[in-house]
Amino acid sequence: MISVAVADDQDLVRAGLAAIIDAQEDMCIVGEASDGVEAVAMIRRSNPDVVLMDIRMPRLDGIEATRELVGSNTSARIVLLTTFDIDRYVHDGLRAGASAFLLKDMPRHRLIDAIRLVADGDALVAPALTRRLIETYVRRPLEIDGVPAALSSLSPREIEVLKLVAEGMTNAEIAAHLYLAQPTVKSHVGHVLTKLGLRDRVQAVVTAYETGLVVPAAETR
Repeated sequence: MISVAVADDQDLVRAGLAAIIDAQEDMCIVGEASDGVEAVAMIRRSNPDVVLMDIRMPRLDGIEATRELVGSNTSARIVLLTTFDIDRYVHDGLRAGASAFLLKDMPRHRLIDAIRLVADGDALVAPALTRRLIETYVRRPLEIDGVPAALSSLSPREIEVLKLVAEGMTNAEIAAHLYLAQPTVKSHVGHVLTKLGLRDRVQAVVTAYETGLVVPAAETR
């Protein structure tokens, strides 16, 4: 059972999200909050698997609440929600430690799928959105010869897997691409995160771009 918490300052939105989640057989709502301060306290108290966190909230916005929670080593995976498709929010949210960034106008089935994916740690949500962010904002060296030193602890296969993760592939897609079993791919991803001290796949993608392992598409044209 995936435990989910919802933080949103609009009562109707919060109630709607809670109703959608409670209708799923494999999910349950364990807490709700109407602002960032309440959200931080509620999440620390209820320790949910996944948090749906609105960005624009009173007292403490969703990005700052995320940063505070991640800084205190919460195990909850945070999904930031907003009605505004603005790159700066995506950038700040991922930097704060969010595991995903979604727009509120997405179909309900995609929201449910996203919660399951984030809870499992299996894939980036909305890869096109995060790829656009990374290609725009992430700093990287101008020239890289070979594997960056920061990634020297990884095996050649782990480097290969990291590159595909950075391209937004799921474990199933990576397995098909490399002709490997999905459990093997999941093991490789886990080793990458452990060796590099990363929290999740979002951080792995950012690291791949920051180190220059993956070159943003804008720089290859």
